[in-house]
Amino acid sequence: MTEPVPPAAGPPGAAGSTGSSDSPAPTAGQPAVLVARAPERAAGLLALLRGRGLDPVASPVIERAPVEDPAELDAARERLADDAYDWVAITSVNAVDALLGPEPSESRSVHAGPVRWAAVGPATEQALAAHGISVDLVPRTATGAGLADAFPVAPPGPAHRVLLPLGDLASDTLRAGLAAKGWVADVVTAYRTVARELPAELRGPYDVVVVTSGSAARQVAAQLGPQPVVAIGEPSAGTARAVGHTVLGVAATPTDAALADAVTEALVRT
Repeated sequence: MTEPVPPAAGPPGAAGSTGSSDSPAPTAGQPAVLVARAPERAAGLLALLRGRGLDPVASPVIERAPVEDPAELDAARERLADDAYDWVAITSVNAVDALLGPEPSESRSVHAGPVRWAAVGPATEQALAAHGISVDLVPRTATGAGLADAFPVAPPGPAHRVLLPLGDLASDTLRAGLAAKGWVADVVTAYRTVARELPAELRGPYDVVVVTSGSAARQVAAQLGPQPVVAIGEPSAGTARAVGHTVLGVAATPTDAALADAVTEALVRT
C-alpha cells in the first residue's frame, strides 16, 4: 500500500502550521545533521549526538492533528469502557495521545476491565505506562508486521476483537496480520498526519537527515529533495528509498541510542 503525502499545513497557529524551530541553524564546519522531529521529541537523540561532538538541529516536518469528526473515536472509547475488546494494539505515541490524552493528568477515562494492551515498541510502551497502563505484548521487531507476528492466535468461539487506533496514513499491514490470526480488528482513525514546513534557515543541505517515519521521509523529500538519511527502521527506510533518498543507515532498534549509533557510523563512512 502506498502511503499518501500528508496534506499541506494550515495557517499559522493551527495544527500543521508553519512555525520556527527551537533548534538553531547548523554550525559551519561540522557535519550538518537534521533530526526531522519536534525538538521536544528529539531531545534524547540530540543530547546523544552532541555528546559525540556533533551539532544537530531538530525541526518537525509532520505533526499530529485531531480527526475532523471525533464521533468514531469517541464511540471506540465507549466500547473500550464497556469491555468490548480483548486487546488494544497501539502503534505510536501519537495514537496514545489521541486515545488517552496528551498528558496523564488529562487522561480520558477508559475502564481497564479484562482488556490487554500491545505496544509496537519501547517508546509507545512508556507512553502507555505514563497513563498507568501495563503492556502485555511488545514485539522484538518494532513494526506493524512485527506486532502482528507476535500476536497470539485468536481463541476459538465468538468473535474476539482488537481495537486499532491508527493514523489516517497507516498501512493495512497490522489489521491484515491480525485478521489472518482470527482476530476481528476494529480500525479507528485516531489522528491525522499533516505537513509542517521547515523554517527557511533549516533548509539544508545536510550530511544526514534522521527520519522516524515514512511520512517524515516523504515530507523531507517534498521540502528538501532527496537527502542522505538514517531511518529508525526498515519500513521508514523503504519509504525513504521509494521517494529518492539515499539510506545511509537503519537503526538496529527504534531507540535514541541506536539512532545515534547509526548516524555516527554513517558519518564515518561518508
